[in-house]
Amino acid sequence: MHIQTAIYSVFEQLKEALEQVTPEEYHARCKALSNATIGQHTRHIIELFMELHKGYETGTVNYENRKRDIAIETDKILAIALLADISKNIEKADKALVLHSNYSIESEYAITVHTNYYRELIYNLEHTVHHMALIRVAINTLTNLTLPEGFGVATSTIKYRKQCAQ
Repeated sequence: MHIQTAIYSVFEQLKEALEQVTPEEYHARCKALSNATIGQHTRHIIELFMELHKGYETGTVNYENRKRDIAIETDKILAIALLADISKNIEKADKALVLHSNYSIESEYAITVHTNYYRELIYNLEHTVHHMALIRVAINTLTNLTLPEGFGVATSTIKYRKQCAQ
């Protein structure tokens, strides 16, 4: 399945970047990102995958109910271990799921959308790449590390850039 392969690839890129940042850089506030941290963006990625895993078991996904575990955003070793755990558990058969979400601050009314596991994997993959782009900003701002050119860049953008270069 190509979705899982793509997820393994971006997780490997993220893991390699996290291994290079110091623990202090991992939880340092980045002014360019409204004082968010590399750890906060990493936690957000991980927790959405964890919610999808939980939702696969119950048949209902609600990303808003994620735990928001501060330990993930302050401990890069834990985050790297969780990325490895998630990678081991995404090879599942596709199945129908229900997604619950509430986009209103004033209302408790949640919308319900019929979806499936593979569609949610794709959503999480795209979401991961988006947050990796933000992590790239933090790494470029807070460290002297050099990231791979494709870190935090969508596959479609990489393909488009290659076409333009020809």
